[in-house]
Amino acid sequence: MAWFKRTTAGIKTKRNQQNEVPEGQWVKCVGCTETVNRRELEKQDLVCPKCGYHFKMSSMGYFELLFDGDFEVFDDNLVAVDPLKFSDRKAYSDRLVATREKTGMNDAAKAAVGEVSGHSISVSAMDFSFIGGSMGSVVGEVIARSIKRGYERDIPAMVIAQSGGARMMEGALSLMQMAKTSAHLTKLSEAGLPFFVLLTNPTTGGVTASFAMLGDFHLAEPGALIGFAGPRVIRETMGQDLPEGFQTSEFLKEKGFVDLIVDRRSLKAELSHLLSLINE
Repeated sequence: MAWFKRTTAGIKTKRNQQNEVPEGQWVKCVGCTETVNRRELEKQDLVCPKCGYHFKMSSMGYFELLFDGDFEVFDDNLVAVDPLKFSDRKAYSDRLVATREKTGMNDAAKAAVGEVSGHSISVSAMDFSFIGGSMGSVVGEVIARSIKRGYERDIPAMVIAQSGGARMMEGALSLMQMAKTSAHLTKLSEAGLPFFVLLTNPTTGGVTASFAMLGDFHLAEPGALIGFAGPRVIRETMGQDLPEGFQTSEFLKEKGFVDLIVDRRSLKAELSHLLSLINE
């Protein structure tokens, strides 16, 4: 019976002497299920070195990836409120507070101006870690101001889309951001300035139905989910099976909705090349 019991005999290692792997040191890749060292993953810009799967990147991560060096961040003081007093299982106002504490962000988008290989550009980037990157009043305002900054400073604008869509807790106020951002894009276009969009995983809902599909150049990361409604909703509405790979960046490029599929590790070089062509 000793086989099934822990006895006092034998060698024991004290807890503080055990060689444990630090928390978060290893990451399981969603694409290939292989275990990847976090440091190696960060060296590869959060792209799996074995299969090329693109992990989600924060807004600040994209800024550091794209800009040459120093860049100026704007509108970090904007904070969402709960005008509709929305409550489901948890009050929206409480969720906002908890998410701010967890992420260190005020909302799901940041904006910055900097240089990409010497070319000035105004960039806004969404962040999925903040309530799924959903677009509420603050997110729409950050993106709208970023686009406005472009035509006021006579520089191109770019949005890095990463979102589950409009934020349902803000109702019609979130839907109004679709029109507001689109109106500013009209002014950018009238100024003769290009608008770049990077579609990442996922880009869905009201974000796809507005500024994310109004670019002069649509870039997409490999394997990104891009669409309006989810595949299940579309399947049930149409009453038929969907094509293989439906709503992936590769499928959308084949159908003409995406111009270029760009590996994140080559993103800065590709954007720099496009900016150079425009400025010639």
